[in-house]
Amino acid sequence: MACLQVCKEDKFKEGEGECTFDGTVDWHGRPAIKAKSGQWAAGIIILLNQGLATLAFFGVGVNLVLFLTRVLQQSNADAANNVSKWTGTVYIFSLVGAFLSDSYWGRYKTCAVFQVIFVIGLVILSLASHLFLIRPKGCGDELTPCGSHSSMEVSLFYLSIYLIALGNGGYQPNIATFGADQFDEDDPREGYSKVAFFSYFYLALNLGSLFSNTILGYFEDEGMWALGFWMSAGSAFAALVLFLGGTARYRHFKPSGNPLSRFGQVIIAAMKKCRVEMPPDGEEELYDVDRKDCSMNGNRKILHTDGFKFLDRAAFISSRDIDDQKRGCRNPWRLCPITQVEEVKCILRLLPIWLCTIIYSVVFTQMASLFVEQGAAMKTTISNFKIPPASMSTFDILSVAFFIFLYRRVLDPLVSSFKQTSSKGLTELQRMGVGLVIAIMAMVSAGLVECYRLKYARKDCKHCEGSSSLSIFWQAPQYALIGASEVFMYVGQLEFFNAQTPDGLKSFGSALCMTSISLGNYVSSLLVTMVVKISTEDHMPGWIPGNLNTGHLDRFYFLLAGLTTIDLVVYMACARWYKSIKLEKKCEENDHEENFRV
Repeated sequence: MACLQVCKEDKFKEGEGECTFDGTVDWHGRPAIKAKSGQWAAGIIILLNQGLATLAFFGVGVNLVLFLTRVLQQSNADAANNVSKWTGTVYIFSLVGAFLSDSYWGRYKTCAVFQVIFVIGLVILSLASHLFLIRPKGCGDELTPCGSHSSMEVSLFYLSIYLIALGNGGYQPNIATFGADQFDEDDPREGYSKVAFFSYFYLALNLGSLFSNTILGYFEDEGMWALGFWMSAGSAFAALVLFLGGTARYRHFKPSGNPLSRFGQVIIAAMKKCRVEMPPDGEEELYDVDRKDCSMNGNRKILHTDGFKFLDRAAFISSRDIDDQKRGCRNPWRLCPITQVEEVKCILRLLPIWLCTIIYSVVFTQMASLFVEQGAAMKTTISNFKIPPASMSTFDILSVAFFIFLYRRVLDPLVSSFKQTSSKGLTELQRMGVGLVIAIMAMVSAGLVECYRLKYARKDCKHCEGSSSLSIFWQAPQYALIGASEVFMYVGQLEFFNAQTPDGLKSFGSALCMTSISLGNYVSSLLVTMVVKISTEDHMPGWIPGNLNTGHLDRFYFLLAGLTTIDLVVYMACARWYKSIKLEKKCEENDHEENFRV
């Protein structure tokens, strides 16, 4: 049945409202009615869900290394290793969640299932800590180590944290995309709200982590581990209940089947026709699905684009394909619709942009490592109050909140007023470029602060390991600059991958953002290892020694600034080369009637 007729019938049954244009459906699989689904009523529920879930996750992750050393009595090296493996597993599971969402389950079911797993993991961790791991009672603070544990108790702990990793990893790349699904990008008003949603989503994430880094971090640092974990479990359960409570309001995209088989069909079909002579302008001879069908599994068609012309062979109708069609069968490994071919092209175009974001993630990860070590070597006391070096990340979170407000309310309208086109503000690619520029400034700022710190430290005591007289608050600018760069880079990245991936691969686009951060951690670790090995000689401590007062951490920061500058140049070339996806926005049923999509 044509999409226009379906929408009209549903409107008649519902009695009001027009359908969305982007192919979304409601809980019952009917075309979504704008007035009764999605928009900010659903978006706010998802934002609150994200804030509560982030609070729960970081309530475990922020102090996991301390739990391993203080409670399970692991060495610093083993604990750091186990946390790295756990963090890497979260990102691996994000790809699993994205695959299940795009292929089979859809985003709603995937988010619900993995949130249930997340809650189960947190409850098991809370019970295990309360009943078995925190022994004697009150242990696990900085002064009181815990006793030994049986292999069963340790296994129960690892089962719980890896269930948490599975739950959060599978949920995280889908919830941002599911939130964006609530806004029809083919409607001008809702399209603008969809862009704003990503900014508020990232703000909700940061506000959730702020509570974890401060309140929950304090409880756990004081040895109240079970209380901290129960608060995380309660927050995750509240997030799940809130998410399920909005079920009737959500809009959905139907899953599109296994993308790996679709990609494989395009590659094999193009290779089989590698000797076929393509006409110079043969776009009309490319295979497409019936124009009366307004979607593929509920997804919009992708229009043909230039570039990667070899792949167009997969959609070229040869004489053998004509014979197959006459017999009423089409071999999908010889002939693919142009939309299927364009899916592969979209991903190939995205990869260079994605690779350029990895160096930025290297800069971003310094907040959790070298920035903290640098802060620990500075003056951390005000009167008798000691400032935890890791708490300086509060400046990053406050900066994110401030720059999201500044961009949405000031910069975006200001840029729009100067642009000659009708588009709003800076494009996603332009904002990502701005993020790289600010990241360079952050590394230069960190390097300059380290130069001054070394000057004061060597003036007082060159070889001692005590802190210098330079206040830790000199780090505030570098944290604030990182926060500003996140607003432009990570928010822009979320918007870009969501807008430029096909409807059937939206969750995969969000997973790319997470894997960028993961690879940034690995590249940072590799870079630090290389720098330490090259800079350390017989009588030279190297750039990053155990005692930073004898090293040159400033040179490492300046090295990162230089690498990010090179990355910016490469990124600009890739951004100029990039061609945007072209989607067929509406079904064309009748020139004199309104257009609707299923």
